[in-house]
Amino acid sequence: MRKRLIYIIACLFLFAIPQIFAQSRGNDSSKIIRQRISINNNWNFFKYDSISNSDHLIYDERPELINRSDDKEADAQPTEGVIIETKRKVLKPWILPAGNSFIKNLADRHARPEGNPGSDFPFVQNNFNDGEWEIVDLPHDWAIKGPFQEGDRPEVGGGMGRLPINGVAWYRKKLDIPASDKGKSFFLDIDGAMSYAIVWLNGNLVGGWPYGYASWRLDITPHINFGEENQLAIRIDNPNQSARWYPGAGLYRNVWLVKTNRVHVAQWGTFITTEDVSESAATVSLFVSIDNDSEKNSTVEVSSKIYALNASGIITGEAIAVFPSEIINVAAGKQVKISNTTSLNKPRLWGPPPTQAPNMYVAITALKKDGLTLDSYETKFGVRSLDFDLDKGVIVNGEHISIKGVNQHHDLGALGAAFNIRAAERQLEILREMGCNAIRMSHNPPAPELLELTDRMGFLVVDEIFDVWERRKTPLDFHLIFPDWSEPDTRAFIRRDRNHPSVIMWSYGNEVGEQYTGEQGAAVANRLVGIIKEEDPTRPTTSAMNWAKPNMPFPVEMDIISLNYQGEGIRQDPEFEGTNRIRTKPMYDDFHTQFPDKMIFSSETASAFSSRGIYLFPVSKELSSPVRDARGGDSKIAQVTSYELHAVDFGSTVDKVFGSLERHSFVAGEFVWTGWDYIGEPTPYYSARSSYSGIIDLAGFKKDRFYLYQSHWRPELPMAHILPHWNWPERVGEITPVHVFTSGDEAELFLNGKSLGKKKKGEYEYRLRWDDIKYEPGVLKAVAYKNGKKWVEEVVKTTSEPVKLCATVDRNKITADGKDLSFITVEIADKEGLLVPRTNNLIEFSIEGPGEIIATDNGDPTNMVSFSSNKREAFNGLVLVIVRSKAGEKGVIKVKVKSAGLKETKLKIKSK
Repeated sequence: MRKRLIYIIACLFLFAIPQIFAQSRGNDSSKIIRQRISINNNWNFFKYDSISNSDHLIYDERPELINRSDDKEADAQPTEGVIIETKRKVLKPWILPAGNSFIKNLADRHARPEGNPGSDFPFVQNNFNDGEWEIVDLPHDWAIKGPFQEGDRPEVGGGMGRLPINGVAWYRKKLDIPASDKGKSFFLDIDGAMSYAIVWLNGNLVGGWPYGYASWRLDITPHINFGEENQLAIRIDNPNQSARWYPGAGLYRNVWLVKTNRVHVAQWGTFITTEDVSESAATVSLFVSIDNDSEKNSTVEVSSKIYALNASGIITGEAIAVFPSEIINVAAGKQVKISNTTSLNKPRLWGPPPTQAPNMYVAITALKKDGLTLDSYETKFGVRSLDFDLDKGVIVNGEHISIKGVNQHHDLGALGAAFNIRAAERQLEILREMGCNAIRMSHNPPAPELLELTDRMGFLVVDEIFDVWERRKTPLDFHLIFPDWSEPDTRAFIRRDRNHPSVIMWSYGNEVGEQYTGEQGAAVANRLVGIIKEEDPTRPTTSAMNWAKPNMPFPVEMDIISLNYQGEGIRQDPEFEGTNRIRTKPMYDDFHTQFPDKMIFSSETASAFSSRGIYLFPVSKELSSPVRDARGGDSKIAQVTSYELHAVDFGSTVDKVFGSLERHSFVAGEFVWTGWDYIGEPTPYYSARSSYSGIIDLAGFKKDRFYLYQSHWRPELPMAHILPHWNWPERVGEITPVHVFTSGDEAELFLNGKSLGKKKKGEYEYRLRWDDIKYEPGVLKAVAYKNGKKWVEEVVKTTSEPVKLCATVDRNKITADGKDLSFITVEIADKEGLLVPRTNNLIEFSIEGPGEIIATDNGDPTNMVSFSSNKREAFNGLVLVIVRSKAGEKGVIKVKVKSAGLKETKLKIKSK
């Protein structure tokens, strides 16, 4: 009997969220025992106008940038990192100790040198006048407002989005900490800073963290002036050519001030696992790490209780399970780890919709001394079992779940990298509508709140940490810090995210250069896997491979085989013969034969290209074709046809991937490249600003490809989609192919009431094609059938001239917290209200009331108008405007939309 790799895992919640708890004694007023305070508002911000005019407070020397070109193939072989000699004073020795808590071997930890570099620099001084600096709120991405850098020789190229991400900048903020808090511990928690962040408090260099995607903490207690004003100063140094996509810039995630008693639960100090999971019972284990920051030994009682949460994350009822309490001694300046186990009867399991529900629990851990509560710490988690079946794929709570996933980069379109929970939720909602059930975090740790969303919404997650190790893909990417920081980065990443039930596996690399270095590269993988297993032995590990083959040492190290494009084969067309690019035959069977004990899935598939609403002729007869001029692409306008028959040279179209997966039923599923378009990496046209690979465009408008995925991923949904639009006055009498995507198995097409024939899907066919249709204006109608019965109808009409604007809002009620958003879609319509394709009228937005327009977009990857502009041309009839509430101001927000020659429109949004 074949051995199966089974992981039965606890579901966790990413970010154990400490709440504010009070403990009262006698007639004393309540005392707050743990506080996690947002310090996002009212920072003073300054950015140097150039690197040459910036300060000398650098983390480390960097290689000189010689070639600014960034348009090389995405699968180009990474090269050996450059060794540089440090010739001037750098702050690296003072920053390295910030990672000590995440370095296991005490001998490998870093001793802080004597001295206080930067203490005499004006920007870190309490009395420096920053009154002329810009006032910003966090999360803040300094680059997103632009301007875009156009032309053939931009400083920042298309690969990083043509936006000014590079440079050195400072953030300053005053902190008022009362004298009554003396004796408490204070921590600065930064969820993400892009990049090479260095922190001073009251002129004292506290520490920092170079990896821009990491979440990290600094103990600022020794540097606080209690009862006085405290000056926090953070330096960010974001280099050009440090990524293959748009990374954002600055303090782009949330920043917190955490206050605790001196004896407290450590940072990310709890870990919950579950075993023997069934509908009747589950065994829950809780591991707790407790820090004693004081100078005295302390004896404390540790107790924990489990509560059920409702869909809003609120505790319902009394505790449903209790862990045995334990009395422990924590030596001064030390950490103690304990574990306990309890049983949970009839657990409500966490699982992906629609067949399961993402139920959540919370464990509340209390530390008490002499009857007084010192700390109270929440850990949200879920209960579920995972089985990685070698022949079927992922099994959740006994049910086979085919992975219908997408890759997502971390930017939020027109909002840039600055995280916003509503914007991220909107992305997931639209993906869910398509039938998506899984997200791969490509290629870095996400914002903590994104995993809160995947937990709540029931998505499966592949959580990924690195795009590079020691070998580089761009000159200044994070290979420069990997030798020093890979262990602390990895341990911090696992500890932060291991309580999330949505996370089903860890990915420790994406297409890394070490695939090419044999045993040497495998040794790096082995070290990373060892670290991960020490922090979380319950989940499997993987690393995405676009080159490594079954007979190489690299895949041996991973628990699960993760393939990028290799399953369908890479560059197998005759035109690639004799080139020096990666060429690989279809590899699913080879890997399955070599590793019969390992599950296989596709971590990246397709990388198909299209520009929403653009249709180019002639239409390819091939199932999958590269993009070239007159073959799906037009380099003069830098757009790709939406017939959805073209992909990157190393990729495949949707149809080809579907067929490959169905021929290999042992493959667990796929993660499409990509769910949404993203800023940067605009293959095949690096003159553009953003990608073409998304199923959904940068503004959130669905491309035709959306409906092809929906037709296959949601077979129970009656749907049909016709393409292209039917406004072709210049093509009367010319061949204009019509394709239909439907969840039915056959369809009949009509043009102006005349049947053009009925077609039925063959084996491994996923669209219906009428390739010989001669265009005439009028009405196209598709009638789809399933199992011989009428299933659904869809109609596309030739429109009349545009006469008006129509606006719809995703939500007309938002919260007045200064963060909540409404996304307004504007259509250019004819007199019947039909969207008029191929229209690009200039549209202007204005607003009244307690809201503000923060961004506009139209989904056109070539559009170089600043996202912050309130004027924007439509792209094929559509444009988006994003409205944000004002904090503390409730009322009615009024938005007016107008365009010359078109009837304007207005809408209202309630902010409450």
